[in-house]
Amino acid sequence: MAWSILVLAGLFEVGWAIGLKYTEGFSRLWPTVGTVLSAVISLWLLGIAMRGLPVGTAYSVWVGVGAVGTVLLGIVLFGEPANMARLLSVALIIAGIVGLRLATPT
Repeated sequence: MAWSILVLAGLFEVGWAIGLKYTEGFSRLWPTVGTVLSAVISLWLLGIAMRGLPVGTAYSVWVGVGAVGTVLLGIVLFGEPANMARLLSVALIIAGIVGLRLATPT
């Protein structure tokens, strides 16, 4: 259960990271509200997941899920580059997440 909560926390991290772009420097009300709400939910879920997971694993996976999701949505939503080096780097982050999952007893 802690892993599912952790992945969900990572998805909310993607929400606030992408949301930051839409706030336009916190000058737009509703994107700002959504971004702040997503950040609060993300951190709250991370805290819950840490009850059952080591802090290093939980934090690393949370950041990894957020990084992968943010890079992929940046490519899709904002036309950011999708070159081989970026995609390989994303694949390495995913491999790290999988490795931490396999190496962490739950």
